[in-house]
Amino acid sequence: MESFPTELGILTCLAIFAASMWLPYVIGVAQVPEADGMPDGFIRPANPHLLPEWIHRAHRAHLNLLEQLVPFAILVILVDRFDGLSALTYWTAIAFFWLRVAHAVGYISGKARLPLRPIIFTAGWICCLIMAYAVFAARM
Repeated sequence: MESFPTELGILTCLAIFAASMWLPYVIGVAQVPEADGMPDGFIRPANPHLLPEWIHRAHRAHLNLLEQLVPFAILVILVDRFDGLSALTYWTAIAFFWLRVAHAVGYISGKARLPLRPIIFTAGWICCLIMAYAVFAARM
């Protein structure tokens, strides 16, 4: 049986994480009473700007995760396909995972304010660039 690379395991965990990030938002929205005259939340989603701040941040944290997960996932799959996995991709995948967890927790809680949250997001972007480098390096 072929071994399961850590990078693909991390990608699997990130996919589960992203698939679960709707929970804080939906739980928060369910706790907010509907005002008179407001449409049913299942017919028309609530305006996140009118919700409590942490619920709006939960929505944005989910979107930010998806913004980086999609390109990162494609790059991990490509680097695996081209047999380019290395110590660099191993540690980059681990760093990316924990950066995304820290970003989500910090964003939803409101504890990761300027400049911390943008630094964490930028570090995730750098992980994407490193993984892209690994794809190109594997093709040379």
